[in-house]
Amino acid sequence: MDWKILKREESFSGFFKLISYRIEHALFAGGTGVINREVLQRGHAAAVMPYDSSTDSVLLIEQFRAGVMHTDQSPWLHEFIAGMVEEGEHSADVVKREALEEAGLALDQVHFINTYFPSPGGSAETIDLYWAAADLSQAGGIFGLPSEGEDIKSSVVTFDRAMQMLDDGIINNSVTMLLLLWFDRYRKQSNNNLC
Repeated sequence: MDWKILKREESFSGFFKLISYRIEHALFAGGTGVINREVLQRGHAAAVMPYDSSTDSVLLIEQFRAGVMHTDQSPWLHEFIAGMVEEGEHSADVVKREALEEAGLALDQVHFINTYFPSPGGSAETIDLYWAAADLSQAGGIFGLPSEGEDIKSSVVTFDRAMQMLDDGIINNSVTMLLLLWFDRYRKQSNNNLC
């Protein structure tokens, strides 16, 4: 192994955990170095982009995000459906459950895209990305679980409108950006033969 943990200490435990590490790792120039790092243990998440090929539309949700409130951006972000993966749970089941909770949408088949690290310099979180073929003709409304403090508005927009929202900076979070950009390339390669 090219690295080892010399010391691990839990610095904080609340909604998230913060772990302090002292780590020894191999250096590119040879030898080893020692660093101290704090890593946010947030858990693992999964997200899905519902897509309706008959109308070339996607479903976006909008909700308040506390991490944005001290910026010049609106803390109500336009996002795709997402949720935390609990112990023993498969991420595909998570996005199906969250689609019902956050948008009243039943998804039969979800298609795995990739897993990524949104902020590996300080967080151990991973996010599994999916897309799903969906009938969005009756979609939209107010959803969420009050017991989880959720107040979520879902709406359907054309794919072109979603891409324009990305270009205009209205869509400004990594999950939604990645899913839109990946799917834009995928649908062009598929010649719109999506089901």
